[in-house]
Amino acid sequence: MENNEHQTIIKRALSGLSEAEFTSLTKHVGWPSFKGNQIYSWIYKKWVSSFDEMTDLNLKERQYLKENYILSPLTLSEKQLSKDKTIKYLWRMNDGNLIESVRMFMEGHDSYSACISSQAGCAIGCPFCATGTVGFKKNLNANEIVDQILGMQRDTKERISNVVFMGQGEPLLNYNEVLKAIHLVKDSVGIGARHITLSTSGIPPQIKKLADEKLQITLAVSLHAPDQKTREILVPVARKYKMDELMGSLHYYYNATKRRITIEYVMLEGINDQIDKAKQLADLIRDLHCHINLIPYNPIDSLSGVELSRSPMNKINKFKEVLEKTSRKKVTIRHERGIDINAACGQLANKVR
Repeated sequence: MENNEHQTIIKRALSGLSEAEFTSLTKHVGWPSFKGNQIYSWIYKKWVSSFDEMTDLNLKERQYLKENYILSPLTLSEKQLSKDKTIKYLWRMNDGNLIESVRMFMEGHDSYSACISSQAGCAIGCPFCATGTVGFKKNLNANEIVDQILGMQRDTKERISNVVFMGQGEPLLNYNEVLKAIHLVKDSVGIGARHITLSTSGIPPQIKKLADEKLQITLAVSLHAPDQKTREILVPVARKYKMDELMGSLHYYYNATKRRITIEYVMLEGINDQIDKAKQLADLIRDLHCHINLIPYNPIDSLSGVELSRSPMNKINKFKEVLEKTSRKKVTIRHERGIDINAACGQLANKVR
């Protein structure tokens, strides 16, 4: 009995709920349904940081919300600003787990993109990715995923235009909550499906399942090698899902959605940056409607024992030239953002200063 008395009751967070959930909530309290619409609007359209800002609710209603709910499932633990305007957020969830997300300024479009996490930590364990060193902690629920975007908007008072599921975790191993979050991003946050990208290490059954949802989001696949042997070193999940099965699922995804796929390829000196690898990659993707994004490796403290270093820029450019010529696909080199605050690709590991 004594233990129960000292247990902390975690109040339900309202940020990240759907419009239907707000209607249900106010109905349960005995308030008119339009009250739910008002709260929903304050959270999703006006990005309020407290119940006190909800001025079209009376004092008694605001007090009730304060006593029974919390606004956000995330608390900002730390924020770091990069010289290139990138902001890295470290969030603490109500259960004590930490996650990171990143806001990037897209200069060419004069807009902001949010790189968000779907899990606390990650179980995949790719040797070039710092998140794997954290280990897997938990799957996020949909409102914890969506509130990363809303939290950025509350903090900066600036709208997020694009969302990429490229933060911590493998989104397709948290399928149901990620799918719910995608619908919330579209329907409540107001970001169109074509401005949402989901990045996966390559889980063929889930890729096919996602294809059948007929969403118009972009699928990005962390391929990182054109052959089975090298890919098993760089993406351990490849030991379970072979290259043929993965490529089959990508063709299935394109045929179902008609959405061009992004192939992600981190450039590692002496491991996957040889010219013959470029030619193998060209052969592998020749019939796939895709483009390739080459990613300069960002050094991390890896626990895998695999020695990794970044390919020299001249080697990356040569790889790009051969790959473009041989595959006749669009090939880009990712522009690094936030590297000075450990916010670049592969660097998210909840490091607090």
